Amino acid sequence: MKLVTFVRPSGQAAVGALSQHGRIADLAIAASRCSAGERDDFPASMLALVEAGDAGIETAGAALTFALERDDESISGLWHEPGTVPLLAPLPRPRSFRDFWGFEEHVKTCWQLRGEAVPDTWYELPIYYKGNRLSIIGPDEDVCWPSYTEKLDYELELGIIIGKQGRDIHADDADSHIFGYTALNDWSARDIQRREMACRLGPAKGKDFATSIGPCIVTADEVDPYDLQMIARINGEVWTDNHSGTIYHRFNQCIAHASMDETLYPGELFGSGTVGRGCGLELDRWLQPGDVVELEIENIGILRNRVIKKG
Repeated sequence: MKLVTFVRPSGQAAVGALSQHGRIADLAIAASRCSAGERDDFPASMLALVEAGDAGIETAGAALTFALERDDESISGLWHEPGTVPLLAPLPRPRSFRDFWGFEEHVKTCWQLRGEAVPDTWYELPIYYKGNRLSIIGPDEDVCWPSYTEKLDYELELGIIIGKQGRDIHADDADSHIFGYTALNDWSARDIQRREMACRLGPAKGKDFATSIGPCIVTADEVDPYDLQMIARINGEVWTDNHSGTIYHRFNQCIAHASMDETLYPGELFGSGTVGRGCGLELDRWLQPGDVVELEIENIGILRNRVIKKG
């Protein structure tokens, strides 16, 4: 399933699923009609659906099947045409956000720009930082250019949603803890990031202003995360064209590492790290106010945001 969070015409956020043609099914309405006797206990948010685990996915799947069998206007509010209701970030408030540094090509280039070799530790541990879970934005939302940067950058990543609680998770079992995948843009203010990390701490202000995810979450049963084309377009021009299979630290390794003596909870968001040549820093090309950034990941969709500068 391709799951979304959308805004009903009434102004209420709800969980939906996409059809092959991009129409949005309101899963709560479908669930209320497809069971014996009407029910109104469908999860009210994406976080609640993720927390419901396998039962939540089963309920959502049954609701979508019902909706697809009644792909007409006979049930008010069941279907919405593409573009008629706004999409929010599919998981607007993840429980936490960890962003890993998983792609060797990107890492090598970053260290080369510093005139240094990649530390041995990077090959031994899936390194990550903790980002701002409260600055998550969704598809087609504007990104405000931070007042403290002259070099704003995009970063093309795959996002992972944790779906099952666990502690000291073994790498062989870790994939079963993944609910689904989304596209992720780890926006970066490169100049302030460089300054703050010179003190061996961070990133913080270089990242915390915005992280985009979307347009949907594809459930783990429907996608191979290591066989996805990853493309970034700026104002329609391709800047990045690479593949998720080039990742060095796989997601099961990341989950096992993060869960050592620490409990992971449903609804946590992990980032894969930037795919090789997946940012302006590697290309020596920089965003400008008004640019439209589109990150497209095969089988997931296009995450689109426009950069605006106030004042």
